[in-house]
Amino acid sequence: MRLYDTEIASRLLLGTARYPSPAILAEAIAASGTQVVTVSLRREGGGGADFHALVARTGCRILPNTAGCHSVKEAVTTARMARELFGTRWIKLEVIGHSDSLQPDVFALVEAAEILCAEGFEVFPYTTEDLVVGERLLAAGCRVLMPWGAPIGSGQGLRNMEALRAMRAHFADVPLIVDAGIGAPSHAAQAMELGFDAVLLNTAVAGAGDPVAMARAFARAVEAGHEAHAAGLMPPRDMAVPSTPLIGLAELS
Repeated sequence: MRLYDTEIASRLLLGTARYPSPAILAEAIAASGTQVVTVSLRREGGGGADFHALVARTGCRILPNTAGCHSVKEAVTTARMARELFGTRWIKLEVIGHSDSLQPDVFALVEAAEILCAEGFEVFPYTTEDLVVGERLLAAGCRVLMPWGAPIGSGQGLRNMEALRAMRAHFADVPLIVDAGIGAPSHAAQAMELGFDAVLLNTAVAGAGDPVAMARAFARAVEAGHEAHAAGLMPPRDMAVPSTPLIGLAELS
């Protein structure tokens, strides 16, 4: 898939927070096969140079994020700092509007996206599945949309399948990445079967009993879901259809 002007082979993007140890994080990244990892400026500040070096050694592209920002000013300032620290124009833009659900403030999100896109950032906006908001973000200059599956860290999966299906159909030529709420490999496979280009997750791997094995499971689920969508899934039917045709059956009297 192409994200802005970069070709990415893996369709699994992985977060780097909440792992039991740096060593397990590095192993999980390797097991996932990901080529893009997200890093929050606050996480980098806590880990310092050692954490930055660990992520750099994985060879993955870093997607800094503005996690924890609740205003346009805070998000824009954090993005500018991330650009200086990581040397990248990529930014995962989060502007949180509700402290319990961590739902994006879509009004502030569009405003922040306009500012950052005008400054040359390549913005990956964490948004809802609202089509109007998606149109506004594209008009602001975004070329990727990242709708949530469910609240961050909830593990609920795809709570609004029909809205996500409609979003995929409406933005047929836009890279869409399901971000947040993925709790199991089956959720990731569902997203890919809908035709989404990738999934981004963190807690489901970092919080697993065996993060490395879980990272590997997610990699396989994403690949299977993508291949299933490309192969053409059979449509659901209201009635049973026998797999063995009636023509040619023996007539027994």
